[in-house]
Amino acid sequence: MRRILFIIPVVIFAVLIGVLAVLTLQTKDGRDPSLIPSALLGKPAPEFSLPAVAEDIPGGFATADLRGQVTMVNVFASWCVPCLAEHPLISRLAADGLPIYAIDHRDTAVDVAKWLKKNGNPYTAVGFDPNGRVSVEWGVTGVPETFIINADGVVIYKHSGPMTPKVLKDKILPKIREARE
Repeated sequence: MRRILFIIPVVIFAVLIGVLAVLTLQTKDGRDPSLIPSALLGKPAPEFSLPAVAEDIPGGFATADLRGQVTMVNVFASWCVPCLAEHPLISRLAADGLPIYAIDHRDTAVDVAKWLKKNGNPYTAVGFDPNGRVSVEWGVTGVPETFIINADGVVIYKHSGPMTPKVLKDKILPKIREARE
């Protein structure tokens, strides 16, 4: 009997935790609230022009660079640990021929130049956005964030957070294929 009296509160507690977890992780319509939709989806990339980070780093780019072929825009920073974690996947995409442009978000030119030299620079061009003005125009809420742009310069996909092998396989690569069709 004592054992049952001990087990009942534990079971009730576990059920409450489960219910709270489900309620916390889903909205009423079943969507994950951690997925922040982008107001840019289906719209042209914002008008902007960013300077290069440094003379010895290919860089500086503008909206016009994102037209004519499928491209990716990766918003990163040298101080961002998840950005470093996704960097090998970004490098692999670039090695496979995808033009990837980077927005260096709220960083210093010296720090990002060191970071790119140490970790490799897979980017077609790196735009320097030290105050985050252009990042705000893109609707960036944190780094890293990745956008896929079709050949017409329209944003077709946004991924918030670090790219993982699963995200690459299940989300990024299918969207790139879709954009190329």
